Amino acid sequence: MCNHHRRFVLLVLLCLALLGGCAQRQPAEQTSLPQIVIGSDNYPPFNYEDANGERTGIDVDLANEAFRRMGYEPVFVLINWEDKENLVNGGQLDCIWGSFSINGREADYRWAGPYMVSYQAVAVRPESDIITLADLAGKRVAVQSTTKPEELFLNHSDPRIPQVAEVFSLQNRELIYPFLSKGYADAIAAHETAILQYMKDYNVQYRILDETLLTVGLGVAFSNRDQRGVAEKLTQTFEEMRLDGTIAKIIGNYLEQPEKYLEVDLYERK
Repeated sequence: MCNHHRRFVLLVLLCLALLGGCAQRQPAEQTSLPQIVIGSDNYPPFNYEDANGERTGIDVDLANEAFRRMGYEPVFVLINWEDKENLVNGGQLDCIWGSFSINGREADYRWAGPYMVSYQAVAVRPESDIITLADLAGKRVAVQSTTKPEELFLNHSDPRIPQVAEVFSLQNRELIYPFLSKGYADAIAAHETAILQYMKDYNVQYRILDETLLTVGLGVAFSNRDQRGVAEKLTQTFEEMRLDGTIAKIIGNYLEQPEKYLEVDLYERK
């Protein structure tokens, strides 16, 4: 091969190598899903950090599965629970998802669900002489602010609930438990599931009253101005997940008797 031909072959090979290198450096095709930003707070067993610092819990697992089926990537953002309505209506959040009860708030949001029911309960120290709701007369009760228990005790809308001496409305829901343990409060009121989880996590014994304060449906709240149809699609996805057993399986990973929390057609909206 003459020098002229040799240089031509080398030039061709060099061009092919350069073209191949350029092809290898082309950016990968974008495959990321559109995100749904979810506002929540720490509330075991619904949303909390595991030993590795990852978000986990009933609501986190349900969101991951439901939005995967819908073609979205859920992103949980920890919020001050008292700011939830302003944040979702202001567009900083797509929705609120954190053991959030629908009852009494039906018109406040565009709801997806209910995906499960929950029982608002009263707990006392084991030695307490409080046996029924009527025994709360003149007692001190600790609740988290902006929750259904706070509303029930402050508004006196349920004739079963007597006049109490004081209602401690605490922004940080985790503080209601030491209020009870240290005797600052005679009773606390919260989701039964959260009380049971706290007892398990901290090896604390409380006695939950047999009388339930309220049976509520838990849902996912979108702004009433949200016209994308995501809430309606999520409700449909919940129904599919209930029928194929996915919701029962997820709840069963955290709570005993998961079927107890799936009677969403039977609960009474108030």
